[in-house]
Amino acid sequence: MAILIDYPYWPRWDRMWCHLVSDESLEELHEFARELGIPERGFGGDHYDVPAEHRDRAIALGAIETDSREIVRRLIAAGLRKRIHHQP
Repeated sequence: MAILIDYPYWPRWDRMWCHLVSDESLEELHEFARELGIPERGFGGDHYDVPAEHRDRAIALGAIETDSREIVRRLIAAGLRKRIHHQP
């Protein structure tokens, strides 16, 4: 149905990052990420971490701008939400 991207709220490695998700399937998400040029190592179980400088191109390719809460809501509704437990 839709590829969604949130705002670059997430600082890491001297950059700001966004989340890219699909509310349809992981296959759709992987295909979009390949088209965008995001390597598979950016995949985090239910999303891709995307550097802020790629955000405008993602939107030009059809990603819909939204906030993180909407991303989580849509992932849950699609049954795609994965909980990732980070080690301290």
